[in-house]
Amino acid sequence: MKSSIARIIATWFGCGYFPKGPGTVGSLCAVIMVWYGVPALWGALLLLIPAIWASSVVAKELGHDPQIVVVDEVVGQWITLTAAPLEPIPVVAAFLLFRLFDITKPWPIRQFERLESGWGIMMDDVVAGLMAAMVLAFSLRVTGWLGF
Repeated sequence: MKSSIARIIATWFGCGYFPKGPGTVGSLCAVIMVWYGVPALWGALLLLIPAIWASSVVAKELGHDPQIVVVDEVVGQWITLTAAPLEPIPVVAAFLLFRLFDITKPWPIRQFERLESGWGIMMDDVVAGLMAAMVLAFSLRVTGWLGF
């Protein structure tokens, strides 16, 4: 039972089983959920601890950072989306920026992967989300998208 619940959370209701680019599918699912009303900040905050637990359980079964675990992308994407007004261009920019930071893992993101178990799985994406949100907020400010 514990393993089944952990897999549901870790794969974000099956998104992690997508054969090509499951992380991107998890991020896209997060975007769609925010677009349809899930508050990004509260979603990320409420999901973080259960996601660490679920990622730890699945990693213990399958090895370090299994590809099917995509809840980390969901949380990281939601963190990035906290900086985006709910309009198409900023939301697409948030999606692309988060994927860029998550895939390339520039310093200091990669260092967080070294944390144990679910902490490492989750925290590199949390930091990627924070960095992407900062770049997005700065870009929106510089371009005047936010109107100030």
